[in-house]
Amino acid sequence: MKWGTYDMKFAKNSALALVFSMALVVTGCGQKAPAAESDASTSTSTAASTPAETEQKLNVQVSFYPMYEFTKNVAGDLADVHTLVPAGMEPHDWEPTPQDMASIEKADVLVYNGAGMESWIDQVKDSLSSSKLIQVEASQGISIREGREEEEHDHDHANGAATDHDHSDEHDHADDAAKDGNDHAEASSEEHDHEHDHGVLDPHVWLSPALAIKEVRNIEAGLAKAAPRHAEQFKQNADAYVAKLEALDQDFKAAVKDSKRKDFITQHAAFAYLAQEYGLQQVPIAGLSPEQEPSAAQMASVIDFAKEHKVKTIFFETLVSSKVSDTIAQEVGAKTAVLNPIEGLTEDEVKAGKDYISVMRENLEALKLALNE
Repeated sequence: MKWGTYDMKFAKNSALALVFSMALVVTGCGQKAPAAESDASTSTSTAASTPAETEQKLNVQVSFYPMYEFTKNVAGDLADVHTLVPAGMEPHDWEPTPQDMASIEKADVLVYNGAGMESWIDQVKDSLSSSKLIQVEASQGISIREGREEEEHDHDHANGAATDHDHSDEHDHADDAAKDGNDHAEASSEEHDHEHDHGVLDPHVWLSPALAIKEVRNIEAGLAKAAPRHAEQFKQNADAYVAKLEALDQDFKAAVKDSKRKDFITQHAAFAYLAQEYGLQQVPIAGLSPEQEPSAAQMASVIDFAKEHKVKTIFFETLVSSKVSDTIAQEVGAKTAVLNPIEGLTEDEVKAGKDYISVMRENLEALKLALNE
C-alpha cells in the first residue's frame, strides 16, 4: 500500500459510505467512550473556568493523540474531548467504525491534523449530514513538506534540514491564527488541498514545537467559533500552553546549538520538521510510513552512513517493532534508543501520566546524548 496518497484506501469509498449509513441505524450507538488517553490526561489540561451547571459542554472529537493534547489544553473544562484512535494504536492506517462515525456526527467540533495523516478524513466529511459541525484542520496555514513513500537516501544532503521550506515567518504570525481562524476552521478541501501528483505528504508537523504552537492557535480559533462566549477563556488557556511550547522550543535550540554532530538515524521519516527547525539532519531507515519495510539497498545505505559518520545510536520508536533498528545497530556496533514520534501513547505511558510536553522532553534528552557522542 502506498501510504500518503492512500490509493488503495480511497478505492473503498463506497464501503466507507456504507459504514456511515450503518452508523445512523446502529442501536445504542451513542457517544464513543473516551480512549484511555482521554480518561487519564486531566493532568495535561490548563485550568479553565467551569461552565455553569446548566450549560452543556462542547462535544469535541479529535483524530489522534497530539490533537487530543492540544485541544484539551485549549478547551480546559469547557469541552468534553474524545480521541477517535485508541491509546496504543498506530494511527496511520486506522479507519473509523460505525460507532466512530456516529460520534463524529453528534459532535460540535472535529479536530484533525490534516496533511494526509488521516487518510479517512475526506470520505468522512463527505458523508456527514451535520451542518453545525465545525471542522478544524490543525495544520492549516503551515507549509507542508512533500516526501516520498521510500525516502531517498542521499545522505550527503540534509534529509531533515531541508532547504525547500522556510517557515520562520510563520512563527512570528502564530498568534494571527487565532484572529483569522474562522476561515481556517472550516476550510474546504479545495482551499487547503495538500495532495500533489508527484509526491506524498509529511504530516508530522506536531514534532516541531514551533509548528505545534500554530496548531494550538488553529484549534483555539475553531473552539472560539463553536462557543464565541468562551473565546477569551480559550485564548487564556492557549496562551498558557503556548508558553510551555515556547520554553520547549528554546530548550531544543539551546541543546543542539553546540552539539558535536547534527545527524541522527531514525526508524522512519517522522522528524523532518523537527530537524529542519533546529538545523539537524534526519537519516531515516524507511519512509513516511512507520510500518514500511526498507529495501536491502536502503538498509545498506544507512549502514554505510552509520559507519562513515561513526553513529553510535540508532533510534527506534514506540507502537511499532524495533527489529529494523536493532539489525542496523548490531551491524554497526551501535546502541538503540527511543525517539518518540508521539503518534499515540502506550497504555504504560498513559498510566505514568506522560503527555506531549514530557515525551518531547524525553526526545530532547535522547537527542542531546546521541548528538554529543
